[in-house]
Formats: sequence, C-alpha cells, structure tokens
Amino acid sequence: MRVVTFGEVMLRMMPPGWLRISQSLPGTLDATFGGAEVNVAVSIARQGGRAAYCTTLPDNPLTDAFVAQLRSFGVDSDLIQRTADGRFGIYFVENGANQRGGTVTYDRGGSSIAVTPASAYPWETILDGASWFHITGITPSLSRVASDVALISVKEATSRKIPVSCDLNFRKKLWTWEPGTKPAVLARKTMEQLLPHVQVLIANEEDAEQVLGIHAAETNVEAGELNLAGYQHVAQQIVERFPNIRHVAITLRESISASHNNWGAILFDAENGHAIFAPTDNKGNYSPYEIHNIVDRVGAGDSFAGALIFALQTPELSNSRSALNYAVAASCLKHSILGDFNDATRSEIEALMNGGGRGRVNR
Repeated sequence: MRVVTFGEVMLRMMPPGWLRISQSLPGTLDATFGGAEVNVAVSIARQGGRAAYCTTLPDNPLTDAFVAQLRSFGVDSDLIQRTADGRFGIYFVENGANQRGGTVTYDRGGSSIAVTPASAYPWETILDGASWFHITGITPSLSRVASDVALISVKEATSRKIPVSCDLNFRKKLWTWEPGTKPAVLARKTMEQLLPHVQVLIANEEDAEQVLGIHAAETNVEAGELNLAGYQHVAQQIVERFPNIRHVAITLRESISASHNNWGAILFDAENGHAIFAPTDNKGNYSPYEIHNIVDRVGAGDSFAGALIFALQTPELSNSRSALNYAVAASCLKHSILGDFNDATRSEIEALMNGGGRGRVNR
C-alpha cells in the first residue's frame, strides 16, 4: 500500500470550546492544520498504512511546522513542494451546538496551490510506486489553475493504471473562479471532466445533487428523513453516467441537531449492481450510529474516505461489507476527536465495528 493524496492544507483557526469568533476576538484562537486530502493521508497512516501527501506551500515557518506534524503521524512529506509564490491558506471554524449549526469561513484566495501550474509538478516522481491516488472536488474549486492541475493529476494516475478515488466535497463558497457562473454549474462542468478518470467515488447526500444533479427521492436531510432506496438509485445513476466508476460510497447523515447526528453509509458495487448499508442491527437492517454530544464533525467525511481506502487495500478488510463497516466506524469515532485529523487507531475502529463503543475506560 502506498496512497498518494493531492490537495491543499490550511491553517485551521477555531475559538476554544463552543465560543463564537465574535466572542473570541480580540483574544485567542486555537491553531491547527487541516484539509480534506491531508486528513485522508493522516487517517491511512494512523491506521497502519503507507500514505504520501502532495501539495505546494510557501517556503516559511508555517510549512516547517506542518511538515513536522505530518511526519509525526508517519505520512511521507517528501512530495510537498515549496514556492515563493502564494500564501498559506486559512479557514475559521465555529463549533455548532444544539440548534445552532457550525460555520466555516475561508481565507485561502491566492494560496500557493491555487497559483502553481501543472508544469511545476513532477508526476513521474509523485506517482512512483503509488498503489492508489486520491483527490477531492475541493482542489479544482480553488482556481482555474488548480482545476487544470487536478484534471491532469487524475489523467497521469490513470495512464499508469493507478486506481483513483475522488470525494466530491462540494463547497459552494469556493466555486467562484468563473465570474457569472453559479457555483453548482461550475462544479458540475468541471467535475464531469474529471470523473471519467475515477474508479471510486465518495459523496454525501448534498454532493450528488449539487454537483451531478442527482437527488435521492423522498429525502429531507434537514428534517432527518432518509429514503435508503433513493440513495441506491442515486448510485445507480452515477455509474450509468460514468461507467468507469466501480464503487460509489455515500455517507448518510441525519442532523437532529448540531450536537446529535445519526451516521451511516451506503456502498454500491457497479459490477453486481448491489448496494449495502452500514451499520446494521443483528437482523441485517440499517441501524445508524446515534452520535450524541458531538465534539467535532469537521473532517468526518475525510475520515470515512481514508478508512475506506485503507480497508479496500487491506486483504482481511477488503470485501465490500467489511470495508464499509470499517469506514463508517472510523468516521463515527472522528466525531469524538477535536481537529481535522482522525486520531483513531485500527484497533479502536475494529472494536467499534465489532460491537464495542460504550465508552468504557481501557485500563
């Protein structure tokens, strides 16, 4: 296993606890690092896999600190390029609580990865020895330049017969680089060029609708109503439109409040046209994790993607049902961990996957 992920890392700024930014400034914010693709790399490495992270960052002390932390998790940082152009992106997070939802504010315009052209990336070196390549819909949303790089990256991986996974990760606030074009329209136009080079597609209940125009019938996520058969139909429509896609994974979140979510997922296998759901009860019926008192939900989808990629490349976890159960358990645990990174180990994930999860102290 050697998974290469490509995308942007940012400095994540967050008020302590459940304070709002308006309550914290002037004052103190907690600074950590985060970003969809690096979150995936950290998850894989933390669970015992080999992961390498590729990006472009400014040559400054922030990058030094990030590289040091990345190495502490066991992620290969040799593919990180440094440049004199651009800046280190920032995003601000407010934790939601009860009926008040969380918020994300981006400050990443003109970041190094957004201004670095495809010609600056040595793809032969980046993809050497890779068994998997992962990207998300966030990278092409950053700029026209980054969009071109994202498309070339998946083409380079495909030409080397390296499996490609993509998390749609629609971010309405970012798809603004083509004036006069609505975010969802620009996202669809861009991602429809990229998806023919993808074998595993990961999404949530909003992504498929906003980016691909495919909606799960009789579903109202805000009201906590999910039609499971509708999501199987969504997956079927995706593979009909993109026959290169072999697996579609959709995370299923029911938001009862910002502090209480139900969590599960579906995995659709295009080869046999079969969909499975996780978790299930002892009768095999879908029975989502009920997550109360959420600590931090940011990065949960990335933790799902990282665990799914890890499981699909680990022989004893690689069958569809085991891989999905493992990924859902991993992302369930992420809701209890502060920060973007899922600092959960494989043994902890498997314990929950196999029926643990009552929160007892391990002595």
